[in-house]
Amino acid sequence: MDGTLLLDVHHPDADAARSFLLCFAELEKSPDHFHTYRVTPLSLWNAAAAGLASADIIQQLLRVSRYEVPQSILRMIQDAMDRYGILELRLEDGHLVLASRDEWVLKEVARHKSIAPLIRAFRSDLEVEVPLLSRGTIKVELTRLGYPVRDLAGYAPGEPLRFALNETNPDGTAFCLREYQINAADAFHQKGGLSGGSGVLTLPCGAGKTLIGLRVMELLQTSTLILAANITAARQWIRECLTRTTLSEEEVAEYSGEFKDTAPVTVATYQILSYHARGRDEFPHLSLLASRNWGLIIYDEVHLLPAPMFRVTAEIQARRRLGLTATLVREDGKEDEVFSLIGPKKYDAPWRELEAQGWIASAVCTEVRVELSAEERRVYAFASVREKVRVAAEASAKETAVMEILAAHAGEPTLVIGQYLEQLERLAERLGAPLITGSMRSRQRDALYTDFREGRVRVLVVSKVANFSIDLPDASVAVQVSGAFGSRQEEAQRLGRIMRPKAANAPAHFYTVVAKDTKDQEFAHSRQRFLAEQGYDYRIADLEELQGRRVILS
Repeated sequence: MDGTLLLDVHHPDADAARSFLLCFAELEKSPDHFHTYRVTPLSLWNAAAAGLASADIIQQLLRVSRYEVPQSILRMIQDAMDRYGILELRLEDGHLVLASRDEWVLKEVARHKSIAPLIRAFRSDLEVEVPLLSRGTIKVELTRLGYPVRDLAGYAPGEPLRFALNETNPDGTAFCLREYQINAADAFHQKGGLSGGSGVLTLPCGAGKTLIGLRVMELLQTSTLILAANITAARQWIRECLTRTTLSEEEVAEYSGEFKDTAPVTVATYQILSYHARGRDEFPHLSLLASRNWGLIIYDEVHLLPAPMFRVTAEIQARRRLGLTATLVREDGKEDEVFSLIGPKKYDAPWRELEAQGWIASAVCTEVRVELSAEERRVYAFASVREKVRVAAEASAKETAVMEILAAHAGEPTLVIGQYLEQLERLAERLGAPLITGSMRSRQRDALYTDFREGRVRVLVVSKVANFSIDLPDASVAVQVSGAFGSRQEEAQRLGRIMRPKAANAPAHFYTVVAKDTKDQEFAHSRQRFLAEQGYDYRIADLEELQGRRVILS
């Protein structure tokens, strides 16, 4: 058995079963009738780290299953979850100790070629001493061996920093955190105990992850380094620090290509920290991580963590680490390194649950299928696989579909999002709309975002630079014309751009324009898996339906 579970989506209890499965399994396929989930060691370790017991999951699985559950699945759940915490890291008298409740497990892993060089001495049959600076390395290696470690070694307090969240909004109205935001911060902090201080919080875009980060900072009262996906996101963090808290401008700094300042709260980008000259292995800006006695490092959009940052994060395990993301999906499969080095998933807020409570907008998702032209079909037939992707992604009929969609949503704040610049340039010209790309200066980009927020611009054409952490609260329509192959996390991030609640509880509309019967359609199916996992359905429409009766868009 490979851990596969099938969910009958037409069963009256399907929604409840979906919520249960997401606690310990990962969605893999979502056709019309049966969704396929897979139970993996990592999904089970996250469940165990969240406090779930294997016995409870097994009991519930037996209760909801239509057929007898194979014993191999039940044993897999029990064995994987019971392995979490067999090994623990503790700090004793200034020494890092790897302890086990099973002496034979400890002896087995201590003999492994990746662990043996890290063993300094056996203290007893149940404890070995390991180097302090190997804390991250040993966690990664033991996770790969199937023995995820419960890290109870604690964290350096960092430089003290006294501040508080403001009790009013910038407009003077009263401000307080939402219940789920408080719960998420508390799940990470865990009252300052040894089991708190590292982990990942997953919440939908628009749910206020920045505010949760600020609440964690308030709980810890310590100097903080914040790492953001891009400079626009970094400056949004700075604005939120200054408007939502009592922090002064002298206490918050930007470390970027433009500025190299540090302060008790410093905001930098992954790009600047992972920069290195071509042909050289040195990363000159990584010294920022050691420049102050940080008590907390916040990884915004943690699923984007670049490879060099994994290496450095392995060396700073004595700092508290908070990962924030809408989805832990990584297309490179390094979710296990996020688990080992940042920490397990500590809180997961279901999208549809927050939608039902009115904290994020309801979303209508529509896949619009277009045909390749005769010439495009000829070129596609003889193209290489890579060329097929580009031909399908830039199908000329997609431009017609975009025009039809925008005509149906005339006047609504709309984002047209894509991967290929030539395609976006053509669309921007036809729409008479500004085009934002990664090569645009950040000040010009920010000015266009401001014009969009304030209603002077109603349509923006944006490249993948707008996938992450862009605060455009009034955007209500997104049209995706091309993307990064089958990236599920990109699909989630793009939908997230329009998830802020709307006036009168109006829905947001998310369109994916796809070339029919091509690689484009295959990738679209893969991209939609994450949203299906969250309970969203895609309606399917052909271009002819858009042109004939726009009622399907409402």
